[in-house]
Amino acid sequence: MSRILVVCLAFGWLMLSCQPSQKRLNPQAPKEAYNTTEMEVRNERFLSTVHVPVSIALGDIERQINAQVNGLIYEDNSLEDNNNDNFMTKVWKRGTIIVNAQDSLFHFTVPLRIWAKAGVSVLGFTQYKETEFEIDLRFKTKFDLDHDWTVHTQTQADGYGWVRRPTVSVVGVNIPITNIVGRLIDKNLGTITKTLDQQIRRNVDLRTPVLKAWNTLREPYLISEKYRTYLQVVPKRVLITPLRFEGRTIRATIGIEGFTLTTTGARPDIRPAVSLPDLTVVSQVKDDFQIGLLSEASYQEAARIVADEFVGKSFSFSENRYTITVTSMEMYGQNDNLIIKAGLKGTINGDIYLRGRPYYDARSQTISLKDLAYDLDTKNILQQSASWLLKGTFARTLEKQLTIPVGSQIAEMQKLLQDKLKNNQLAKGVVVNGRIDEIKPDQVYLTPTSLLAVVNARGRIDVKVDGLQ
Repeated sequence: MSRILVVCLAFGWLMLSCQPSQKRLNPQAPKEAYNTTEMEVRNERFLSTVHVPVSIALGDIERQINAQVNGLIYEDNSLEDNNNDNFMTKVWKRGTIIVNAQDSLFHFTVPLRIWAKAGVSVLGFTQYKETEFEIDLRFKTKFDLDHDWTVHTQTQADGYGWVRRPTVSVVGVNIPITNIVGRLIDKNLGTITKTLDQQIRRNVDLRTPVLKAWNTLREPYLISEKYRTYLQVVPKRVLITPLRFEGRTIRATIGIEGFTLTTTGARPDIRPAVSLPDLTVVSQVKDDFQIGLLSEASYQEAARIVADEFVGKSFSFSENRYTITVTSMEMYGQNDNLIIKAGLKGTINGDIYLRGRPYYDARSQTISLKDLAYDLDTKNILQQSASWLLKGTFARTLEKQLTIPVGSQIAEMQKLLQDKLKNNQLAKGVVVNGRIDEIKPDQVYLTPTSLLAVVNARGRIDVKVDGLQ
């Protein structure tokens, strides 16, 4: 009996010595580190230009001017001012002010009715006589915007034409005083044009409406309640081309340059701006834009998706001599690499670490990995105790099958965005039209909290401003 026991024990020892011994792995975990934050990704990546072609009919300018200029528009109630000129006058608008444009200049024809009181010398005595006459004054104005959004005009007199000439009655005889009045008008035209420019600079306020539009543009725009996704524009600069005159239409192009992207989650809290950036005059404004469509997956959520695929799955090596089963999956970032911590049991037990570069696979619309390999310390330990795992296909299988689906969210954002770009009337006379020409992957960013898959939607946006409202 004792011999049988000895034989059994020897046989058992022999069998055990032929089986792979179980090893406990404990490699050093790669240090967690990040090159960028979520806000840096959202705020600094997507510089775009919103293209705003502006067309204004001269008829609209005429309507605006004639609505603002009516009745008495000028008066001089003193005979002693202007070096005792012995001249008083009142000026009324007589009819419709006509506006034309040519060679980058506005041309104004202003029909006036003028009452004047002038001192007339007869036989050494000065008599004060009154007269009324009608005249068409002509001006030409160059219109510019300064960098600080101040309207700047340079107005010059462009002559005048008599409609009803001035006369005074002396001893029952009408005496034409056209030359006298003409000289006085010529003398005062420079003062009139200077006063016009000063009044325009003082009273035409562009900052207030532009600042209002600026803050309106910065407001987050909800494009998906399901994903709590907002379209957000962070404007940085305003560009404008010089005015162009085409027939009875004035044209220019405004470009609003800034960062355009989608954000997911709570509605971003945007504080109103209190000032505008300087206006920059350029020869041409680009008409392309890009919007960053972002899909976010937290490391916990990404690990859960991957764990559903791999935890509990077994892998065999060297003709089934060695076997491991995945027990857990965790993820975090180290600069540009995604670190995967995989728990194993079987021929070896413990944790291993792999690193790979995440990217957005446009074909499968997933976050995938490339160049997945064992971390250096894990590799050194495996070379000593489980070289069969290094030579196997475990890492390549993970690389091929480890995917995080994000395509449905990006595809829906693309569709919703395209719908918002079709003939969208923001206000009376202001219509947005656009199209998306290309969806181009950017990259996957690793932030302290999540993976951000970024896709650039490239295309064209036009905001047409038609007329003056």
